[in-house]
Amino acid sequence: MPPSRFLSVSLLLMASVTASNAHALDAGKPAPPLTARLLDGTPFSLASETGKVVIVNFWATYCAPCRAEMPALEAYYLKHRSEGLVLLGISIDDPGDEAKVRKVMGAFGYPSALAQNANFEGYGRIWHIPLTFVIDRRGNTRKDGWYVENGIDAPLLEQVVTPLLQEK
Repeated sequence: MPPSRFLSVSLLLMASVTASNAHALDAGKPAPPLTARLLDGTPFSLASETGKVVIVNFWATYCAPCRAEMPALEAYYLKHRSEGLVLLGISIDDPGDEAKVRKVMGAFGYPSALAQNANFEGYGRIWHIPLTFVIDRRGNTRKDGWYVENGIDAPLLEQVVTPLLQEK
């Protein structure tokens, strides 16, 4: 391979590695914009949730770890929504699987949207799920993909989110 072609290929590879890492959000910095049309047709905008703690959970019907953590998310949401907690599930299922998504979400009280009806460009390419972001009352990212190997559970939610709810 000629040196100039090698340099071009090397630069292209470095750029793609940098771009793939660019999805990481910095804790304490403003969260990227996020808008969606919820399954019930209601519009959602992260910007309009300033003053609340927001959990954004990317999931899919075919993802067993996603489905396993949904009851803990639901219980936490029901317990803390009166304290200014917002929970948004965004399903990355294929558009043709909307009926499956609606069926799963019928068992839960928190709002959800389909990825094709949402704009979350600043969060990067969502390729690994479950993936959860936590945004504080001032609109700053506090946790970026903070799920653990065994998924989200009640103790982890209490440890990570409850202190944010107590901040005024």
